[in-house]
Amino acid sequence: MPSASPRPYASWNAVLPPAALVALAGVWGRDLPTALVAAVAVVLGGAVLAAVHHAEVVSHRVGEPFGSLVLAVAVTVIEVALIVTLIVSGGPETASLARDTVFAAVMITCNGILGLSLFVTARREHVAVFNAEGTGAALATVATLATLTLVLPTFTTSEPGPEFSPAQLAFAAVASLVLYGSFVATQTVRHRDFFLPVRQGEVSAEDEHADPPTARAAAGSLGLLVVALVAVVGLAKVLSPAIESGVAAAGFPASFVGVVIALLVLLPETLAAVRAARRGLVQTSLNLALGSAMASIGLTIPVIALASVWLEGPLVLGLEATQMVLLALTVVVGVLTVVPGRATRLQGATHLVLMAAFMFLAVSP
Repeated sequence: MPSASPRPYASWNAVLPPAALVALAGVWGRDLPTALVAAVAVVLGGAVLAAVHHAEVVSHRVGEPFGSLVLAVAVTVIEVALIVTLIVSGGPETASLARDTVFAAVMITCNGILGLSLFVTARREHVAVFNAEGTGAALATVATLATLTLVLPTFTTSEPGPEFSPAQLAFAAVASLVLYGSFVATQTVRHRDFFLPVRQGEVSAEDEHADPPTARAAAGSLGLLVVALVAVVGLAKVLSPAIESGVAAAGFPASFVGVVIALLVLLPETLAAVRAARRGLVQTSLNLALGSAMASIGLTIPVIALASVWLEGPLVLGLEATQMVLLALTVVVGVLTVVPGRATRLQGATHLVLMAAFMFLAVSP
């Protein structure tokens, strides 16, 4: 965990978020030449690293599971704003952007982040140990949310195509909020102990006794975290034309844009989860991974449902057959991984292979 330095702001971690925000203001709405695109990408990477640092400071102050919840919700709220902005400015061709981005977020978190966290921890500790009760409840909630919002639209008949009718979309939005709210209450109030890290190895013990930052330092880091995340998502929006051009030039499907956006937005959570896993705090990593997947669905769908009142054109939410197979396999493998409360490098590698399959099929459907 980050130390409680008496001068927490005299570092690049404090300078980069506002600098990235200034850079965002300077390039917003402009057509960028190649050199400037590269410079924006560098600033974006710096903002991601700063966001991870400040998320760890906040997490150390408030403890688990509140720390991972803060980062997951902060990233998702801004991700939703990015999706809505792109849909509004993109027209009919962005009808499936919300589906593509949310599904990509689920695959990245439940296979990429989860698999990498398990692999890193098991490689160091031989076996990754976590709370099966809390992790299983999180996975069950993610599976239910994904099925209600991304699978059912493919099979409903009230609207042509993989779309919800207005009433069905409203139900899915309310159900998503109820499920997400119930999980947060369970995670933070009723059964918080199910989501606390399991002490594993000497690193966890040392980490547990590190001095937490002061309330002032944590509040400053929370503000800088929000600034950094705004900059990350804003710069991702600025880079989106270049991303779309690059995807088209490479001959990839247009839906791959949603994958790239999800990868960029989830970078802070990925790095934070891996750093926690390297310290043996795999439960924190799992809280981040599954919490992010849950927040991505539970917050995005209600906002998209509300925005659909004034958005024109169709809203495609239903997954295609290949995507549904990947989702089903992810849930089955996830259950088998979570139930024992212990995982080896094999389980981590299995989820990483599923992540690779998702990426490959997104490029070559």
